[in-house]
Amino acid sequence: MNKRNSIYLGVLILLFLVAFLVFTEQKKESQLGFENISVQEAKELIEKSNVFVLDVSTPAEFNQSHIEGAILIPVSNAFGSNLSLDNLLKARTNEVPKNKKVLVYCRTGRRSIEASTVLANAGYQVYNMEGGIGSWIDAGYPVVSSEARETDGSSD
Repeated sequence: MNKRNSIYLGVLILLFLVAFLVFTEQKKESQLGFENISVQEAKELIEKSNVFVLDVSTPAEFNQSHIEGAILIPVSNAFGSNLSLDNLLKARTNEVPKNKKVLVYCRTGRRSIEASTVLANAGYQVYNMEGGIGSWIDAGYPVVSSEARETDGSSD
């Protein structure tokens, strides 16, 4: 085998490996049952479609900042929250409409993965916003703060 054929063979093997890795990564994503999207894609989804925006943070985090129109259903008792089990997402999936796309987020994006898995397994069309509300704020998108409203109301 001459040098030129060896180079072609090496390039062919490399291309095969890259294609294999890309295919297996896409397969992993589809096996999750939901789609991870950026905050930019999430904003577009909210603006362009009939989407149910689900915040799975704690009540304190939700009060600090959330996307306008978001519904709070915590996914877990995190950061000192002591909600009863019947107030958590697994017990309240019936409150999430089946006829809408569901955009899920939390504070940083970790709990939303858990919630997205629960909802996808229950048959919902789910989009997980990567980076959570922190990335949303970093992108300069607006949030609602229940704490600010309370503070604004008391200073009148």
